Amino acid sequence: MRPMVLIIQLLLLISPSKSKATISSVNTLPGCQDSCGGVPIPYPFGIGRNCSMSEDFELRCDTTSNGIFTPHYLPDSFMIMDISLSLGQVRVIDDPISYWCYNNKTKKNNVSNWELDLRGTPYRFDHVKNKFVVIGCDTLAYVNFTDNQNSYLGGCVSGCYSPESLIDGSCSGIGCCQTYIPKGTNYISFWFDDNFNGSEVYNFNPCGYAMLIEEERFKFNKEYITTNKLVDKNMSVVIDWAIGNTTCDVARTNKSSFACKSNNSICLNSSSGPGYLCNCENGYQGNPYLEEGCRDIDECANQNQCFKPGKCHNLPGSYRCSCSFGWHNKNNNLRECELNLALLIGICAGVVALSFLGLGTYVMLERRNLSKVKEKYFQQHGGWILLEKIKSNQGFGFTIFTRQQIEQATKNFDNANIIGSGGQGTVYKGTLRDQIVAIKKCKMVNESKSKEFGKEMLILSQINHKNIVKLLGCCLEVEIPILIYEFIPNGTLSHYIHGKRQGSCISLSTRLRIAQESAEALAYLHFSASPPIFHGDVKTANILLDQNYTTKVSDFGASILASTDEAQFVTFVQGTRGYLDPEYMQSCQLTDKSDVYSFGVVLLELLTRKPAIDVHAPEEKRSLSSRFLLAMKEKKLQELLDDEIKHEDDMEVITAVAKLAKECLNMKGEERPTMKEVAEELDRIRKIKQHPWGQEYYSKEREILLGEASHDIVIEHTSYFSIDKGEAEESLAVGR
Repeated sequence: MRPMVLIIQLLLLISPSKSKATISSVNTLPGCQDSCGGVPIPYPFGIGRNCSMSEDFELRCDTTSNGIFTPHYLPDSFMIMDISLSLGQVRVIDDPISYWCYNNKTKKNNVSNWELDLRGTPYRFDHVKNKFVVIGCDTLAYVNFTDNQNSYLGGCVSGCYSPESLIDGSCSGIGCCQTYIPKGTNYISFWFDDNFNGSEVYNFNPCGYAMLIEEERFKFNKEYITTNKLVDKNMSVVIDWAIGNTTCDVARTNKSSFACKSNNSICLNSSSGPGYLCNCENGYQGNPYLEEGCRDIDECANQNQCFKPGKCHNLPGSYRCSCSFGWHNKNNNLRECELNLALLIGICAGVVALSFLGLGTYVMLERRNLSKVKEKYFQQHGGWILLEKIKSNQGFGFTIFTRQQIEQATKNFDNANIIGSGGQGTVYKGTLRDQIVAIKKCKMVNESKSKEFGKEMLILSQINHKNIVKLLGCCLEVEIPILIYEFIPNGTLSHYIHGKRQGSCISLSTRLRIAQESAEALAYLHFSASPPIFHGDVKTANILLDQNYTTKVSDFGASILASTDEAQFVTFVQGTRGYLDPEYMQSCQLTDKSDVYSFGVVLLELLTRKPAIDVHAPEEKRSLSSRFLLAMKEKKLQELLDDEIKHEDDMEVITAVAKLAKECLNMKGEERPTMKEVAEELDRIRKIKQHPWGQEYYSKEREILLGEASHDIVIEHTSYFSIDKGEAEESLAVGR
């Protein structure tokens, strides 16, 4: 291995705080410098000899030169922004940019080609976060990628005829194009095609560029074409690193060289190539590469972890809550306690008496219920399956109620107890076993699926998510089964934004929180439920708000479930006008992308505070989604927004939400994002709202969407990339 030198300058992006100082104290070897220029240097990296795991990670810090340090075995010059232990990544500033500049006098190009060789080191270029980018109006650049075994050739062509055709933020072939890099790349070189010499565009585009950049932190600016500003622009690149070149199973066999030294660490095989990484187990934090480096997280340091008079007990990697003597858990809530008078009177006598009484009551009720469940409808709706499940698993949180119990709870379905009604049925407020619940009386049942009802209840009852209304039980002694849900006191999102509360102010932060919580719930149904569940009737009337105004998605199981195949279940619904997926209306095929379309309409209602369908408006303006898409096309989004949130400081965030809603409303389902992607995007937007300095990320997109940009968007893209078929399919899958 030949020694190579990389000068790395640490960027002072964040001032060191007490919390970071505390963590850094267990991030380095004893007696070693723990930072350079204010940036933490965690082990296995180290400053100076005997402070790193090996010379691959050895650094030298020169505090007299603005925090410059030198690690071994990396070529060229970089400036480090941060080092991640958990991800196994180093983010650096990539100064060298390959370029050509046309000389009108000599009629030739001044060319600067570029390469970076990481072979023979534990480093490789991250194939997910980095992209190969070419900028210019008459530029074709080639790139050679090499991993430990293969070499690949790729390229990207960028062209334009005038500055007027350029669009800020667009890198689709007009002035800017990009393509992905293969997994495991540790050598890259760039060069330009001489046939693209820039002679026809030199008067407004003097130079063309080729570079490797971190995609998320790069936004194309048309000034990069007409000026030389790109030369002075700092471009970041993400470099992956790993320990050794073996898997975790092999590395564990040699305890002396195994890098995961902490007792509370876990080993993970590197996803970008040979080698492995170490992480702390759940409930621990710190440096897994050091003995005692993973420290237990004291969850009890949070005084609100357990409700008073409950006590918090920190455990290795976890915690538990207990009630003080004379108190017990309230309503089976393990974090809340209430006074237990029976326990104070006498524990022993009470336990014995209650045990016999409970056993006798259970036997008596089971015999009584057993005689009733033999009736026609109980058997028809698959009640035996449910009953056997409940009897075999006492911890199964689902109850079969009798018809008498339901009638008593609703006072024989008194209209005074109605809390909601719609095309699928009527919802009553009632009390069952001292618990206020919502009782759904459906209007219709799919007779062909009636026998599957019991199996489907088993699936729905196991759905457990903080933003989904919990299904508590059902009643099978009626012609159409009745469903019992937890009661949500603050009504629907529709009433909150359109009803009597319409005069009240709803902040943008609240709207974003409601949107994200709803998206998380739908993503859970799509990706975490087994089998997956498609809601089929996403709308503001089916999104509830609890006492803390936390979002609760409801009616995911309000109708009989219909199975399209053995791998998935979908709710048998008709949907609601204004929210229906156009593809579903044509094919009658309900998919997860149908929920994505309906959720896009919910986003519009949160942004505009206008109903999905305005029956009093002219025909062409009744549909909110149609009005929105037209406003986006005509760059008149601001005219549609709710005045309460139309603040200049928030327009970048609002623009991002509008863009997300537009993607959800795509006429082609396959081109819509998944609910998991929607939830992740909303989480990112909320973080940008909470940290205002991040809003510049959306500034250029806002100019386009609001009509402040001067030109229409034109999207053209040409990308040439030649690799073997298997590697290409893998790279394409990651790129998506």
